[in-house]
Amino acid sequence: MDIKDLEEELKKEVLGVKTLQELQQVKAKYLGKEGKISSAIANIKKVLPEERRDYGLRVNKLKEYAEELIRQKEEEIKRLELQEKLAKEWMDLSVPLEPAYGTYHPLTQTLKRIEEIFLSMGFSLMEGPEIELEEYNFDMLNIPKDHPARDMQDTFYVNKEGYLLRTHTSPVQIRTMLSQKPPIYIIAPGRVYRRDDDPTHSPMFHQVEGLVVDKDISFGHMKYTIEVFLREFFEEDVPVRFRASYFPFTEPSAEVDIGCVICKGEGCRVCKGTGWLEVMGCGMVHPNVFKACGIDLETYQGFAFGMGVERLSMLYFGIDNIKLFFENDLRFLKEFPKC
Repeated sequence: MDIKDLEEELKKEVLGVKTLQELQQVKAKYLGKEGKISSAIANIKKVLPEERRDYGLRVNKLKEYAEELIRQKEEEIKRLELQEKLAKEWMDLSVPLEPAYGTYHPLTQTLKRIEEIFLSMGFSLMEGPEIELEEYNFDMLNIPKDHPARDMQDTFYVNKEGYLLRTHTSPVQIRTMLSQKPPIYIIAPGRVYRRDDDPTHSPMFHQVEGLVVDKDISFGHMKYTIEVFLREFFEEDVPVRFRASYFPFTEPSAEVDIGCVICKGEGCRVCKGTGWLEVMGCGMVHPNVFKACGIDLETYQGFAFGMGVERLSMLYFGIDNIKLFFENDLRFLKEFPKC
């Protein structure tokens, strides 16, 4: 085929393509290894010697023309495809949209609820480090060296110098008694860590502990404070009972139960048929703790209490698996009130 005719044929085919796929086929037809222009270049050796130079110049010029023509067509097709895509996906940004409100995590809501109740009762909020000294986490809380809570199975130790991830927020109580003089009315919310992992326990969880140190403080003051808190928290007149128990840092000590908020005391799977749910521990501050902190035993008395935030949150919101708090599943989080 004459080079001029080949050029006209190429131009007609390139201008007629509509898609990149069609253009790729035309490119292969003319510039591919077996393409027409490639074959014309290979035929140079068959041309008469006196015509070979002119033929070679014309063929190479045709090849350059073909490459540029195809490149321009490719840009044109891409531009048209982009315009078409933008036309289909066009959005009027001036149209007002329904605002999407976020929500507090259920644990945050529970913490805020606990804090607001105690702040309204005259307590102050105190915080402390999560990496704690063994002295504050155990020793000054009257926890013996051979106590099971010190075992490596329960406690995350950071190093051999006595640093650990606190197992409760009680060290905040110690730090407060060492730095402040009575009267003391505080709560200490925060993260704590223990080697525990099942549907109702997590290696990291949240606690709120409270401490009262003042003159003429009795078990009755503690009982009244806890009863008021629980009834405010659950927004109903829940039955509350105190069972004798043991904690190294309080004496006497008690476990606190409420009438099951699920079955209203009739007995169910959650309360294991008893009609009662354990929600916190409490007790009068042990004299050894006051001695370690330099508190005058003749002048001051006090009580302390502690509760698991996840436990209260599960009961309040009706959640049956603690792991839901930490999976960040939007389907779960969207079930809670907007704020």
